[in-house]
Amino acid sequence: MPRFAALDVGSNALRLRVIEAQAPSRAVDRSQLTLLPSERESPTGWRELLSLRAPVRLGTEVFVTGRLAPVSIGLACAALRQFRDAMDQLGVDAYRATATSAVREASNGATLVERARREARIELEVIEGVEEARLIQLAVVRRLKLEERRALLVDVGGGSTEVTFLDRSVGSFAMSLSMGTVRLLETFLNSERKRRGDSAPSGRVDREQMKLMGETIDRAFAEVVPHIKRTSELLVGTGGNVETLAELCPVRGAMPGAPRAIDVAQMRALITKMAAMTTEERRTTYSLRPDRADTIIPASLIFLKAAEAFRLASVTVPGAGLKEGILEELVDKYFDVWDEAGEAKSVLLACRRLGARYSFDEAHAEHVARFAGQLFDDLQPVHAFNARDRLLLQAAALLHDIGDYVRYDGHHKHSYYLVMHAEILGLLPEERAVVANIARYHRKSPPDIDHPNFRELDKVSRGKVRGLSAILRVADALDREHRGKVQDARAEVDAGKRRMMLHLDGPDERELEEWSVKHKSELFRDVFDLDVAVAPRSDAMKRARDGYVDADADRAEVPSGEGPVSAPAPAAKQKTAS
Repeated sequence: MPRFAALDVGSNALRLRVIEAQAPSRAVDRSQLTLLPSERESPTGWRELLSLRAPVRLGTEVFVTGRLAPVSIGLACAALRQFRDAMDQLGVDAYRATATSAVREASNGATLVERARREARIELEVIEGVEEARLIQLAVVRRLKLEERRALLVDVGGGSTEVTFLDRSVGSFAMSLSMGTVRLLETFLNSERKRRGDSAPSGRVDREQMKLMGETIDRAFAEVVPHIKRTSELLVGTGGNVETLAELCPVRGAMPGAPRAIDVAQMRALITKMAAMTTEERRTTYSLRPDRADTIIPASLIFLKAAEAFRLASVTVPGAGLKEGILEELVDKYFDVWDEAGEAKSVLLACRRLGARYSFDEAHAEHVARFAGQLFDDLQPVHAFNARDRLLLQAAALLHDIGDYVRYDGHHKHSYYLVMHAEILGLLPEERAVVANIARYHRKSPPDIDHPNFRELDKVSRGKVRGLSAILRVADALDREHRGKVQDARAEVDAGKRRMMLHLDGPDERELEEWSVKHKSELFRDVFDLDVAVAPRSDAMKRARDGYVDADADRAEVPSGEGPVSAPAPAAKQKTAS
């Protein structure tokens, strides 16, 4: 059977898990399968071969100085070399190695990435918090039956806490909070020890320190609450400390798929008891690892505050997290059973939520996205882009006008900024940059290497932006007035005549849309070497106008053989330029 590995370079430790797996049945709904943490053989066809953990705390220096210490980089690389040797010995067929908040925030994080490649032959991918949340969500949904539940997922790491709200197994909100066990430890406990000049920390947490941590956590969760309008029925906890807390504060009769849960009332009492102990006393009393004995208090406090914020009495522990999410995706993609359509639907749903946040014209966005997708399909022999590129085009089509929220003038540039700084579940940073640029170039000047946003892209991404933004311009022109006059559009390519003929369906009064297609097709002609024409209407209806002045244009276009073009009356124009 093929073998797979997941590597997690976290703020508190480095972890490796290796499994072998058989092909999942295409007839099985993978979301219904349950994998119990105690099982070596799982219903998914997994068998664990190896699990390693290296206690390298990268976050210690990063959350204080903003940089990874050379000694920590060296220790991490040594651990990665051991991981690489183990993977080679086991004959791993596919792996993914991810680094989270500590490496993400370190100004010299690229040094670790480069050394991991050179010294350990491991391609280390620094992921954003929203990607971390997506992978954790994937693992949890496949282990818990959440089809009729509303659940809040809280993953507590060393440097950040990922919060995801699931409504019947569908993620409707995700946020990465800059608080984690190591970050809180360094900020409120170890920094105070250093300020006092104490040579060795006792590990005790006094009332003032507990209050400061609690207020910080409350403030972080206050950012989450407004985005979750409906009450959560279930709190699901993941992360390094949650398994230990489930052993110390157990709930009997947990839900199917999660044999353990944490009793919040017991955890509240445990926090008070542990805070009075030294780190060594906690370690010996509760049989904790040294690097768990100091982080368990901030971890417990985060879960407690989450439960209090959403008025829940327990924390469900599914026994899965980031590594398991990575493995789920690796296995499915290896055996070609990954739900690409479901993934695309999730990404577009996230785009719609982002658009709603900025009060976008939803009907117009949906029209343009539909036209863009249809043109993309009809032009497949010409452009040779893939299915993932189609998704990026549709995402940009949904979001191309959100810059209106800032200001209509220059809204294409505002759209770029808003997309670039958004967290879109399911898109990698480089994909988000492509989407932002496609939205940026849906109007006005075409992509230019002199533009910093375009210049910063790699060569392949620049090609995608030019081609996909050319398609988006035509799709956007088809709903020029935001009135849905064009109801359907099909493209027919005549290679001999170097022409794309558009066959449109809808009311006869769509002169402005047809004129806009001609006006906004210059980039399309440049990219695909195809003229753009609109097929004659069957009734040969006489044009009501000979031309228009486009608010998007740097100058008015004068139709051949005609005089100067008059602007449409203001009352008829409304907010149509896009």
